[in-house]
Amino acid sequence: MTDMNEKVEFSKDLLRGAAEIAAFLLGSRDQRRTIYYLATYSNLPVFKIGSTLCARKSVILKWVEQQEERRRGILRPHPA
Repeated sequence: MTDMNEKVEFSKDLLRGAAEIAAFLLGSRDQRRTIYYLATYSNLPVFKIGSTLCARKSVILKWVEQQEERRRGILRPHPA
């Protein structure tokens, strides 16, 4: 069974709604349309609770790190 500390940590990690995700990821709640676009056309790690778009801060941070790593791999020069 999940203990109470795990439940509290999950609730602190949870972002509810596109505006909250936009504020965390892009610095502005007004960018919520961008979040809907990314949720539809990219691999932005989101899920729904009912009709509300949600994400976990920890998962988004890991996703950003993966994007950075992937980009570094693309830009890495090929050995001659």
